[in-house]
Amino acid sequence: MSKPSILNSIERKFILLVGDMFIILASLNVFVNDAIDKEYISLERKISVFGVGIFSYLALAYILEFYNLGKVIKRRYVLSQSLYVSVLYVFVVFMFSVIVYDASFWRMPLLYFLLLTPLEIGLWRFLFVNVFRIIPTTKKVLYVYDESTEKNLREDVESINGGELDTFYKVKLTYSVNGKSLEHKRFFLSATEKIDAWIINTKSYNNIPMDFENVMLKSILKGKEVISFTSFYESIYEALPVRSHNDSFYEILQFRNKKIRYLQKIFSFGVNFFLSVVVGFVFLICVPFVFFLNLFFNRGPLIYSQKRVGQYGKEFKIYKFRSMVVNAEAAGAKMATRNDSRITPFGRVLRLFRIDELPQILSVIKGDMQFIGPRPERKVFVNQLNKIIPFYNVRHLIKPGITGWAQVKYKYGENLDDSVRKLEYDLYYIKNRSITLDLRIIFKTVTTVLFSRGV
Repeated sequence: MSKPSILNSIERKFILLVGDMFIILASLNVFVNDAIDKEYISLERKISVFGVGIFSYLALAYILEFYNLGKVIKRRYVLSQSLYVSVLYVFVVFMFSVIVYDASFWRMPLLYFLLLTPLEIGLWRFLFVNVFRIIPTTKKVLYVYDESTEKNLREDVESINGGELDTFYKVKLTYSVNGKSLEHKRFFLSATEKIDAWIINTKSYNNIPMDFENVMLKSILKGKEVISFTSFYESIYEALPVRSHNDSFYEILQFRNKKIRYLQKIFSFGVNFFLSVVVGFVFLICVPFVFFLNLFFNRGPLIYSQKRVGQYGKEFKIYKFRSMVVNAEAAGAKMATRNDSRITPFGRVLRLFRIDELPQILSVIKGDMQFIGPRPERKVFVNQLNKIIPFYNVRHLIKPGITGWAQVKYKYGENLDDSVRKLEYDLYYIKNRSITLDLRIIFKTVTTVLFSRGV
């Protein structure tokens, strides 16, 4: 079965990016060739300004989620988001030219660059939103299930339709392959002509009736989309569904080939070595300050250790700056929540800037952890989660990490339901880990710390 091939997400983002880049390159051309006095600009400087301009725009767009279609298609976000991203972009380019090259400017071309660039990007994006509101791009879906997946029917349909996130798929018809009458089957076969996509969610594809398969094949030959629910979910949400027990262990975990995994190990070693030096240096600088302030605002031990489950299910000690009251778990183990009453006022400051996480560098140096991987959990919660979540132990195939795909994609985990959602992202990372995905996690981690988002 194919993966979702939608004009709706990747292609929409590409169209949006092409339009944006056309405006960005045109504005940089005006800035470099007309706004800057020619006495202050050489060919090498022109190239560097272009490079800084393109890099700064793409970085700002990524940090501020400029290509999050869920926000882009909402009219109330279009102009405001366009303005603050493009204003920041022109400001960065302008200040770079002033500070680095001490450039002199012609007034009118400079005003065109500073004022018209945000306006042009805003108008282009407003046009983009309205054009795609007119063009019907949402696919009408036939959702196929069986008795083993029926219990999650409502949740799975809601995932396809989307809530906060626009999936551009809409379930118009559901069909169970079990126990349907001949009349119902005939009605279903006639209704498939009005369907754009099939999403199949069955425990085994062997259970699909032959006549049903023939109709499916005819739909494929007519250019209609036929995909598994797992493929849909993975493509849209960048996570793997674990509530549906429909997919085999091998479909859930299709690892990359050995060559790519070998390159991944080299990259991971480089990242761990470099960040160990950088974060270790920051940790050493912070220790005396945290120790001093701890004496007045958070009396008790400076660092606490706790056993967590690591690679292959082995327990190890994790270290953090203490952010909770002493004996916070006197009444028993309990997951931390965002507004946990056990967190001290000084502990909230440590958590806000992720300073409490710094001592975990000790676990990285010892080899128990790495920088990128599933977040390690305590054995008491692992035992609970193993009973209710399929494949939970799979996350222990790789070393746990200080940051990871689940941490940057999902909110702070406060209960077992949140653990289920985070597992979906952990499994996606294990299945799809690559140098590119690791770089995305590193970049998102930096923005998470800077803007106090998520995790």
